[in-house]
Amino acid sequence: MSDLHDSRKRGLARLVSAFRNSMAGFAAVWQEPAFRQESALALVLVPAAFWVGQSWVEVALLCALVLLVLVVEILNSAIEAVVDRVGPEWHALSKSAKDMGSAAVLLSLLLCALVWGWAIYERLTA
Repeated sequence: MSDLHDSRKRGLARLVSAFRNSMAGFAAVWQEPAFRQESALALVLVPAAFWVGQSWVEVALLCALVLLVLVVEILNSAIEAVVDRVGPEWHALSKSAKDMGSAAVLLSLLLCALVWGWAIYERLTA
C-alpha cells in the first residue's frame, strides 16, 4: 500500500512519497493495452511534431494533444479500476461511468487526429 494517507510527511519526504505514488500509478496503467498502444503512438508522434509543426507553438500544441490522450486514458483507467473495485456485478451506473470514460478517450483521440491531420496537410501543401 502506498503512503497516500500518511499526512505526517512534510517537505522533501512528502514529495518523494508523492513521486513514488505517481510511479506506482504509471506501473498500474502500463498494464492497460490501450495505454501501451497510445504510448507507442506517442513515441512516434512527439518527435514527428518537430517536423510537422511550423513554429514552436504548433510543436507545443501537437505534443500537448498527444499527452492529453495519455492523460485522459490514465483517468479512464482509474475510473474503470474504481468501478471494478466496487463490485463485479453489473449495474447501470457502473456501465454509465465506464462508457463516459471511454467517450472522453474517444473525444481526445478525435481532437488529436483532427489537429494532427490539419497540421500534416498544412505542412505538405506549404
